[in-house]
Amino acid sequence: MSRIGKNPVEFPADVKVTAEGNVITFAKGNKSLTLDTKGNVEFTIEGNTLTFKPLSDAREHRAFWGTYRALSANMVEGLTKGFQKQLEINGVGYRAAVKGKVLNLQLGFSHDIDYELPEGIEASVEKNIITLKSHDKQLVGQVAAEIRSFRPPEPYKGKGVKYVDEHIVRKAGKTAKK
Repeated sequence: MSRIGKNPVEFPADVKVTAEGNVITFAKGNKSLTLDTKGNVEFTIEGNTLTFKPLSDAREHRAFWGTYRALSANMVEGLTKGFQKQLEINGVGYRAAVKGKVLNLQLGFSHDIDYELPEGIEASVEKNIITLKSHDKQLVGQVAAEIRSFRPPEPYKGKGVKYVDEHIVRKAGKTAKK
């Protein structure tokens, strides 16, 4: 029995949840997210709760049960509170700036990196911290990972782009001959 799947997803009155076939649509204002269950689980919408049940006792159906419940809970949380990730830039001359829907990064290369922000992502830069906000958890994580991949932190001085809460394991450098 799935501990996560058996819990109902509670959503506030301002979040509108509709089902059409196997597709569940979550909407609030002008933001909307869709979840396609592909017929792997049964779901019911009653009032302000969404409950899921596995199709059978098969292993994959029980796995989908918890997965789709967690995905729908993340969508409700994203529409009500939103998600954010923060990246920190460390290094001499490393900078970031937001110009409209383009994030301009100077990361020690011979050229600037202009990263086009996808639809639904808001970015802001304060000193050396890049803050990414969106209502879609997967999109925020994907964009943060792509930005980090331009210059991952190196283990000797810690230069590069890292998550704010990430700990970089440092290595000792060379020691001088005595």
